[in-house]
Amino acid sequence: MVIRLLISVFLLLFLRPTMAIDNLTATVDKNPVLVGEYFTLTIEADGKVSGAQPDTSALSQQFVTSPVSVGSRTSIINGSMSSKTTWQMRIMARKPGTFTIPAFEVASKRSEPIQLKVVPRSDDGQQQKDIFVTTELTPSSLYVQQAGLYTVKLYLGKDLLDGQLTTPEMADAQISQMGKQKEDYEVVDGRRYMVITREYLIQPQKSGSFTITAPVFNGQVRESYRRMAVSAIADDTQLDVKPIPDTYQGAWLPSELVNLSEEWQPADETVSVGTPITRTITLTALGVTQEQLPDIELDTISGIRSYPDESDRNQLSRDGRVISQLVSSHALVPQQPGTYTLPEVKIPWFNTVINKVSYATLPARSITVVADPNQPAASVAAPALPTNTQSSAEQPNQSVPNLPTETPVTTADKTLFDWMLMGSGYVLWLLTLAIWLLWKPKAAKPRTISTAQPQDPMAALKAAVKQNNAHGFYQALRAFAKQQAPELGFDTWLRLLDTPELSNEIAKLQASLYSNSNHSADLTTIYQLLQTAIKKQAAQDSAHLTQLY
Repeated sequence: MVIRLLISVFLLLFLRPTMAIDNLTATVDKNPVLVGEYFTLTIEADGKVSGAQPDTSALSQQFVTSPVSVGSRTSIINGSMSSKTTWQMRIMARKPGTFTIPAFEVASKRSEPIQLKVVPRSDDGQQQKDIFVTTELTPSSLYVQQAGLYTVKLYLGKDLLDGQLTTPEMADAQISQMGKQKEDYEVVDGRRYMVITREYLIQPQKSGSFTITAPVFNGQVRESYRRMAVSAIADDTQLDVKPIPDTYQGAWLPSELVNLSEEWQPADETVSVGTPITRTITLTALGVTQEQLPDIELDTISGIRSYPDESDRNQLSRDGRVISQLVSSHALVPQQPGTYTLPEVKIPWFNTVINKVSYATLPARSITVVADPNQPAASVAAPALPTNTQSSAEQPNQSVPNLPTETPVTTADKTLFDWMLMGSGYVLWLLTLAIWLLWKPKAAKPRTISTAQPQDPMAALKAAVKQNNAHGFYQALRAFAKQQAPELGFDTWLRLLDTPELSNEIAKLQASLYSNSNHSADLTTIYQLLQTAIKKQAAQDSAHLTQLY
């Protein structure tokens, strides 16, 4: 008997057609319902259904719907087995009235349609006092791509247990929440409410008339030690979006106010050559996002090197307005003395208050660049081509042509071999002096120097490389250039070395020091390139000395 029962159950479970159902019904858990209140629609089939479900797409034309969940159960009572398959979804109506939930069909079975009555919120006065939602759009009208601040406030007059507040919706618009929600308390008509505030950024992408669908709240509150379901909905907002004027030229920047300001460090209008100037320009605008702010580009000025920093963008809301800001910094390094005029900075924008084009400007500014006070004044008779060894060995070189005239009385006593021997000795002495100045050996006796004088530039360069001290390396490099060519500036000395690779690496070093960009400098490479340039100049000097003798 037991075996027969098990076989029957097996046949019923696995051999019965999965699409054969006896009946199909549709029911709702509430009727009537309030505007903005969720209710549950249940579609049930008497029988087990696999791979099929009712078509509920028509409901989205009149209601707000959730995804469909599917469930099934099988029961055996007195040897008789029955199966049921259910489909459930949550539905909400945004408008009052009488609506028809259509009939559904599954496996050739149809359900009966349902007449649903949706009651306006005004008919539920007590709940309106307990909980309600308000919205506000600032400004009330927008241009295409202008950012409006949509503020949603949920007022709760009872203890909230849990709940869900939907987001606003609008066709052809970008909507994003700004920051986190805020919780506070307000007194309305003598009653204290907990207020949950959310702010949304709404940017319409097309012109025309649109509707901002208000958020809906559904949740549970505590009342007399029991849970009670509550819901609330705000009124929709009608919005007229204006198009971009045909006469507007340039990047579209609609705003109520745009401002440009700047800061200088140092603030003095007179600086010396090589002194870095940090110019920070701030662009502030209302009613636009931070991504809409245009980049600030400065014109190139001959005689001043500019190193732009990465821009910093941010936005916030204040007094019902979206405020965006762009901060752009530039490091300016003067290269030559003189008076320079930095041109005017002008950014066009569309003034949505007066409906016309306006300009945010920074006036032109003049700065005076003077020679470095720590650098000696230029020599009247400056050499045409200073080299790394010429300045240090200038006096011995000038005495070479006068060597025969300094000892005329002994000329008759000297043979040609003696003169050649003496001349080669002087040449070797000059070469040794030049090499000693450039390649000072570690074993050499240290010179006693005053604390007010800088250390040997070549030694400082080498030490800065070992310590990876970019600032110290650059200072030692400028001191070395001043030692080699005191009558010329740093850039002129660098050009006379005629080593493009060295110039490029030094430019990277300056950028890493005078701007906050990602530029980096390889001190070892610069030091090696400098050594190569020095050797090249030393070889040229040796050739010139050989020709003199």
